Amino acid sequence: MKTLRLSGKQHEALRSHLFPGDDLESVALLLCGRHCSDAGTVLTVRELFLIPIAACTIRTPYRLTWDTDAIVPALLTAEAKDLSVVKIHSHPGGYSQFSECDDSADGDLFPSVYGWVDGDQPHGSAVMLPDGRIFGRTVSPERVFRPFDRVTVVGDDLRIWEYGTINGALYGFVARHAQAFGEGTTLLLQCLSIAVVGCSGTGSPIVEQLGRYGVKKLVLVDPDVVEDVNLNRISGSRTSDAAVGASKVDVQARVIHEMDLGTEVVCFPNDILDPEVISAIADFDIVFGCMDSVDGRFFLNRLASVYHVAYFDVGVKLIADGAGGISHVCGSVNYLQPDGSSLMSRGVFSAEDLHAASLKRSDPEVYKQQVREKYIKGANETRPAVVSVNTLFSSLAVLEMLARLHPYRDDPNSRFALYGLSLNVPCLDQATDGERCLAVTRFCGHGDMVPLLGVPAVTLVLAV
Repeated sequence: MKTLRLSGKQHEALRSHLFPGDDLESVALLLCGRHCSDAGTVLTVRELFLIPIAACTIRTPYRLTWDTDAIVPALLTAEAKDLSVVKIHSHPGGYSQFSECDDSADGDLFPSVYGWVDGDQPHGSAVMLPDGRIFGRTVSPERVFRPFDRVTVVGDDLRIWEYGTINGALYGFVARHAQAFGEGTTLLLQCLSIAVVGCSGTGSPIVEQLGRYGVKKLVLVDPDVVEDVNLNRISGSRTSDAAVGASKVDVQARVIHEMDLGTEVVCFPNDILDPEVISAIADFDIVFGCMDSVDGRFFLNRLASVYHVAYFDVGVKLIADGAGGISHVCGSVNYLQPDGSSLMSRGVFSAEDLHAASLKRSDPEVYKQQVREKYIKGANETRPAVVSVNTLFSSLAVLEMLARLHPYRDDPNSRFALYGLSLNVPCLDQATDGERCLAVTRFCGHGDMVPLLGVPAVTLVLAV
């Protein structure tokens, strides 16, 4: 499978450049990182190189040529940074396939690109249509064209164009007007692969919902086992699971298999930063983070930025009043874009909290006390009655994903980067995305690299 991914901000910049308002073709280059696995190749846009209109020698609604000297700086950058090059141009008239002229131009250009950029990385060509849709293909040194199976834009709206057939329909074009929350949603979810990191209190209800929606494939990540004390908050768990110490991911896989709705499940009873886990999540377009640990959430945020993965983080908090009651019951869903703000910059946790997360390794006794209080702050409760609260915020997280796939709110999705709810007030809070957080996004779109995620190997031993 071949996939091209870019952020919403990159998509907006491209659309503005490729459609300046004169109904003539324009062109740009995408310099991309890569993720390669047995599942295929993902190209992640790292830099945009907008070819100036002044550098174009011919611009018509159906044809475009430019001075090749104009792209030399981009090719030098691609060679220096080991990047893939994707040429993208516009079809102002909306022609939804490559033309004979495009074939000829790509056949002439890409042997030169391969000559400039040493290595075995793939390069490609793409087209943007007036409505923002993108389709594309890789181009081999021998001028062989192979289409991208999927193009994804991770922005305020999550735009995923699947190119292929589903139930006999050419998805991405034929099915694009299908009813949201009906065939439109069903068709799209049937071709999506989604990762869920953390399969306990909030993660298990998310897994249940995604299975009922008929998601094509789920990757489940959680190193823990089912215990007697958490049977009251893990969907599908049984007393027999606790008795044998069954893996949480295996329990959730059983739930999905018993539905018999066709969802494929891959289980990882591993740490979040296990290289095999990272590779699996990087193959997917969407990940749900359902973790308690600060360090795990930080690095999942980093992973989503490095590989242009849409990240939905769900968190729940109850605070005891010290007299047997609860002073706060609240939770939030954060939607994180690859080149936007982060959980840390939004104040979900601080740099000091991230540093303190090392207590798990340096001071196990202090860490154990934190774990005992993780559900109800200020109270040592091993069997908290939080299943209803967890399920509520898990549902909000899945609805947030659906809102990004098929916008249904009166307000634009840009207003809901943070979606928080207090139950004791009650009060609904929402916020727009903030400034780009360099602590997380400094490697945005880099794809596979050494060290993994730009993190020294010593930090890779983390638990969900």
